[in-house]
Amino acid sequence: MYKRIINSKFNALKPFVDSLPYIFEDNGETIYTGRNLIKVFDVDGLKVNVKRYGIPFFINRVVYSYLRKPKGLRAYTYPSILLKAGVNTPEPIAYIEERKGGLIGYSYFVSLQSSYKAYLYEIGNLEVEEIKELAHALALFTSDMHKKGIYHKDYSPGNILCGTKDGRPDFCLVDINRMRFGEVTLEEGCANFARLWGQPSFFRYIAEAYAKDRGADVEWCIECVFYYRTKFWKSFSKRKTIKYDLKY
Repeated sequence: MYKRIINSKFNALKPFVDSLPYIFEDNGETIYTGRNLIKVFDVDGLKVNVKRYGIPFFINRVVYSYLRKPKGLRAYTYPSILLKAGVNTPEPIAYIEERKGGLIGYSYFVSLQSSYKAYLYEIGNLEVEEIKELAHALALFTSDMHKKGIYHKDYSPGNILCGTKDGRPDFCLVDINRMRFGEVTLEEGCANFARLWGQPSFFRYIAEAYAKDRGADVEWCIECVFYYRTKFWKSFSKRKTIKYDLKY
């Protein structure tokens, strides 16, 4: 049994959306593979991104079937909140959910494919002087998002796509099923940079720009950003048995 929700703006794509459970496995261009699978389809000249969420383990199947919104459904509903607030994210097209015996199976989130790239992966070894405009823009983008009560729980390089708008760096959020809406404290905001990659100079700079935009103490924000960055990566290295140099 399939449940389908489609954005009325994209009613013309109904035949494609309805066919996805049957054609997804053997069609489209794969751009990410893992427990979830992401493919890009060309539909009448329109680039469409389709993320298929893996079937949850049994306990989570029960939780997502009856107690919590499934990840794909959240990914479909959250963009309207972000876009209304002026935060860039791909426009949602549809959500599809498979169920068997009342329990959720595969689910699909369909959206427009962003032209922006996951450039933040590539700047980890660059000093801030080489990317100062980008760093400043990222700090202000993050501050603006937080002041609007939007908090991305997985604010990492792969989920912040980079592009340009009016000749300046611009950003687009993806993988937004893990969001929180409401007041974002200054400490929470500083902690939100922890998963990013970069040199110490990069983090000092964005912490300073972020603090100034939020009217906060610069030195406190710098210390807070590095504290949570160190805490996150030490925890990550223990899980992955990888050691990182976190000197600052």
